Amino acid sequence: MTAILEVKDLHTYYGQSHVLHGISLTVARGETVALVGRNGMGKTTTLASIMGLVVPREGAVRIHDIDFLGAAPHKVARAGVSLVPEGRGIFPDLTVREHLIMAARPGPRGRDSFSLARVLSLFPRLGERMAHTGSALSGGEQQMLSIGRALLQNPDVLLLDEATEGLAPLVRKEIWAVIRQIRAAGVAALIVDKDLRALSEIADRVLIIAKGRIVFAGTPQELSAEPEIKQRHLGV
Repeated sequence: MTAILEVKDLHTYYGQSHVLHGISLTVARGETVALVGRNGMGKTTTLASIMGLVVPREGAVRIHDIDFLGAAPHKVARAGVSLVPEGRGIFPDLTVREHLIMAARPGPRGRDSFSLARVLSLFPRLGERMAHTGSALSGGEQQMLSIGRALLQNPDVLLLDEATEGLAPLVRKEIWAVIRQIRAAGVAALIVDKDLRALSEIADRVLIIAKGRIVFAGTPQELSAEPEIKQRHLGV
């Protein structure tokens, strides 16, 4: 399968602290890849390095075979990558409508499958809150808004950082249902989340990161057959 996103030998630092030690991964067209690991192992730094929020010192970040290492985040976004950040990144004083309208545009290759109407059909609650500001939303509503905003950019690859962390069970169920619809629409995704069971139901491949290195790469079925690896690196 053709890789939309290819990361090669990525080394990222925070000051003198060497966080990513040669991370390599690919995400193919329409593929869903799970990136899992214990806290502090480099998951968020990997997504931030791809998005250009942190500039790696070495390696390559290739989108449609063009290297974007060190490029500004808006250039990475224009190339077809959208991020749903940890913490959601909602502007407290903008309304739901303003968040969504601001983000809406065709993708870089003309993808327009996610319109405002479609996003509101995925998240009906947002339709009921269009005039509410970000600060007036619950945590679950903010996560819906963050995902909806990213989808309205019609990306080729969606990066989701802690997609369901801290959400109520019913909201988590709703988010996973939407992620399945995103997958069915052919949007590739790299997802960070702690819910290995839910990830295993939708992911084509699972990557485990430990101390800034990929220590396992395989299908959910292959990971299921390695209980020692799961216990050592995930505690499950």
